[in-house]
Amino acid sequence: MRAPHRCERYCTSSDNIFVLAILLVTFPFFALVLCGYVAARRRMLPLDAIPGLNTFVLYFALPCMLYRFGASTPIAQLLDAAAVTVYMLCALAMVAFVVWASRNSRIGWNDASFGALVAAFPNTGFMGVPLLVALLGAQAAGPAILTILVDLLVTSSLCIALSRLDGADEHGAAKAATNALKGVALNPMPWAIVLGGVASALQLEPIKPVAQTIGLLADAASPVALFTIGAVLARSQYVAALEEHDPMPWRDFVPVALFKLLVHPVLVWGVGSIAIALGLPLGKFALTVMVLVAALPSASNVALLAERFGADTGRIARIILLTTAAAFFTFSGAVALLH
Repeated sequence: MRAPHRCERYCTSSDNIFVLAILLVTFPFFALVLCGYVAARRRMLPLDAIPGLNTFVLYFALPCMLYRFGASTPIAQLLDAAAVTVYMLCALAMVAFVVWASRNSRIGWNDASFGALVAAFPNTGFMGVPLLVALLGAQAAGPAILTILVDLLVTSSLCIALSRLDGADEHGAAKAATNALKGVALNPMPWAIVLGGVASALQLEPIKPVAQTIGLLADAASPVALFTIGAVLARSQYVAALEEHDPMPWRDFVPVALFKLLVHPVLVWGVGSIAIALGLPLGKFALTVMVLVAALPSASNVALLAERFGADTGRIARIILLTTAAAFFTFSGAVALLH
């Protein structure tokens, strides 16, 4: 056999170092999720305390983090119509495909719609923004923030509306969509992004005591949010176990997890590449960020929504748990492929 050329040995060594560097960044994020999961499973964290953690992250820490990223991002990146269009088309395609593929005699509109939501809604707020900034730099925040707006305003509202089609007419679906939009209006995350964008456009800065308070809360967002993801998953699993009587067929949840981790990022990459080839003003860096957003695990708060709307919480919790566990490998692989 021919001995490896010196350049080949060097390239292999460089690739191994690069993969290791990726894992060194991603490992702490997934390790914090595991810590939250173990703490809740072993009752070190009481299940009744988890909603309090979720409230702190959703209403205090995460909005401050998103505001800070929005305020420090050039306004042009926050008004990227090409990026919004590409990501929204892919989200709509994922919802349509997963609903079509999921519905059967056991899975109606309600369960199929929430399955579609976990397939199309990545965990961008709690995990994606800090992880992508750690991997790619602060400029990754802009495209990632845009995907949050699309998923909150369009994807979640559409799926909640579709979930009401079980035994409901179009007025029921329309009412559900209206209620979903009202829920978005009460969600502080979009408002934090908008305020950050206004501050960026007008070059406004809060007075020093306020800025320091925002900074403290923003710094707490990432670790507490990741820990909370694990705790929410453990709680969802516990609630689902109380409701279930028969074993769930793997075909009811494994394919949706694969759609989330594999089909979604490939779809975003394909549609984005076509958009660039057609001359749309979509930057390659923005496309890379959106592909990695799509490669993230499913949003953990969908389990809470499913519980509220009477969907099969066990199925949704399994999909989220499976995507979160597998994403340590698949997301790291996506980063290596796109480097």
